[in-house]
Amino acid sequence: IGYYLDESDHWSLNVDQLEELVEKARGECVPRVLVVINPGNPTGQLLSKDVIRNVLEFAHRHSLVVLADEVYQHNVYSPDRSFVSFKRVLHDMGSSISKELQLASFMSCSKGFMGECGLRGGYCELVNFSPDVQAQLYKCLSARLCSPLLGQLAVDVIVNPPEVGEPSYESFQKEKESVLSDLKLKAQLVSESLNSLPGFSCNPVTGAMYAFPQLKLPPKAIEAAKDKGVAPDFFYCMNFLDEYGICVIPGSGFGQVPGTWHFRITILPTVEQMRIVIQKLQEFHTEFLKKYS
Repeated sequence: IGYYLDESDHWSLNVDQLEELVEKARGECVPRVLVVINPGNPTGQLLSKDVIRNVLEFAHRHSLVVLADEVYQHNVYSPDRSFVSFKRVLHDMGSSISKELQLASFMSCSKGFMGECGLRGGYCELVNFSPDVQAQLYKCLSARLCSPLLGQLAVDVIVNPPEVGEPSYESFQKEKESVLSDLKLKAQLVSESLNSLPGFSCNPVTGAMYAFPQLKLPPKAIEAAKDKGVAPDFFYCMNFLDEYGICVIPGSGFGQVPGTWHFRITILPTVEQMRIVIQKLQEFHTEFLKKYS
C-alpha cells in the first residue's frame, strides 16, 4: 500500500491520508506493517517529534508493526531541529502504546557521514517483539551470509565512537564536523539554487543526502515524453544525462503524486563539484525550456 508524503508540509506524513488508505485496503488485504524513512530518502526531510507521535498512535490503532529506517540519523542540517528516533518518542509516550506497539529500528554504516554508501554493515533493534519472534528472526539471519569484516568493524565504531579523553577523539570530532558542515553547505546550496530556476520548487534539505525538487514541464516536453513512451521526468533526466553526463534519478521511480514530476539529486560530491553540477543543470534547464516552450 503506497502512501504519499505531503510536499506542501516539508514532506511530512499525513495521518489522515494513512487512515483513508488503510480503510480502503482492508477490503483487499490485511495491512500489517508501516514503513517510515527518517531522515527521508529521496525527499531529504526530517520528521518532527509530533509527527512521529501521530504516526505511532495511528500504527497502534491499526495494530501495525512499524519499520523505522533511520540510517541517515547523523545527517541533520537544520539549525533548529534535531533527529528524534521512533524508539525515543515511543518510550516517552508511556501508557499502553509504549509497551504494546512493535517497532523495528534500522541503522547502517553504509549511509550517513561515516560510510557514505561504501562499507556494508548495519543492525536492527526490535522493541516489544516476543522472544519467539526474535528467535525466528535470529534463525533466518543466521542462515544468510554475514556482513564483510570491514563492515562489521565500521558498525562497531558507529555504536562505540571515540569518547572524550581517548587519543582519537579530537581528530574524530574535527573530521565529523568538517564532513557535516560541508553537507550542510551543499544542502543549502542545492535547495536555494534549484528554487532560483524557473519551474522548480524545492523544500529545504534538512536531513539525509538528497534533494527532491518538483519541476513544472512545458506541455511540449510532456508530449515528447509520451511519444517516446516514458514518464516526463524520466525524459528530462535522460536528456540531462545524454547532454551533460550528469545523472539525477526521476521521481517516477520512487512514486509521486500523479501529475507531478520530480527528480532526486544527491549532495555527496564536493562543494566545488556541486557548484559545477548546479551550473550545468542551470545551463541544461535553460536550453530544455527554450527547446520545448
